Amino acid sequence: MAGMREIKRRVKSIKSTQQITRAMKMVSAAKLRRAQDRALAARPFAFKLKEILTSVAENSAQVAHPLLVSREVKNIAIIILTSDRGLCGGYNSNIIKQARKLIESKKDYSVQLITVGRKSYDFFKRRENPIRASYLGLPDNLPFQTAKEIAEVAMLGYEKGEFDEVYLLYNKFVSAMNQIPTTIKLLPLDSKGLTDAKPESGGLKAEYLYEPSPEEILSTLLPKYVEIFIYQTLLESKASEHGARMVAMGSATDNAGEMIDKLTLIYNRARQASITKEIAEIVGGAEAMAGSS
Repeated sequence: MAGMREIKRRVKSIKSTQQITRAMKMVSAAKLRRAQDRALAARPFAFKLKEILTSVAENSAQVAHPLLVSREVKNIAIIILTSDRGLCGGYNSNIIKQARKLIESKKDYSVQLITVGRKSYDFFKRRENPIRASYLGLPDNLPFQTAKEIAEVAMLGYEKGEFDEVYLLYNKFVSAMNQIPTTIKLLPLDSKGLTDAKPESGGLKAEYLYEPSPEEILSTLLPKYVEIFIYQTLLESKASEHGARMVAMGSATDNAGEMIDKLTLIYNRARQASITKEIAEIVGGAEAMAGSS
């Protein structure tokens, strides 16, 4: 009976855990929908800005802007986008693993980190990696001001010569089941743009008339593009986080159901064996009494 009571306690505990994971899955599914809509809605604007920026850069080839200047690499900054909470499968571990590989490949240089999310901050803080800035507790409805602050740290450090290259690591959202850990060289900029994504619409290439001069427009667009690109990656990361957590909690819920089924089968077998044993003892006792009489 002690074994059967232990099985019942385990089943009860697993059912409680299953209720939690099921609720987390439903919450993540609702958040994913909103985060996915925001990420997809921001893409056309980023694509169009990239198109305009590339066109202006092609017509301003001689413009000297601090964000376009390439120099000998001695100091590197890496922006790492992770989540504040866990229970989202390999979402954080994949980015951290990729960040460690990048840091190892740049071991001959001075590397500073800009961490977004508690998971990356805690991981690299414990390993005493230099952290230039950290951003924790970001809400699901990300304000653009956060992207501006991150971009300001990166651009100001680059313009002052504190960074010679700036990299950005994030999870690119494809679907709830698929998030791609992506590494982008953020600075210095070039006329090819920052993202590997291309506008969906094809057709003829637009020609622009510039007022004021292309040089002034480029000077304004370059910092703005960095801010918008970082904001886009933040939105992609949030959508990826909720998708990864929804899938992870769905798998946990299914696994809990399988464990409950197995334990219930074991309990029923143990209960049946106990009943059979009691019946055998009763029959044996009755036969012994009948024989003695």
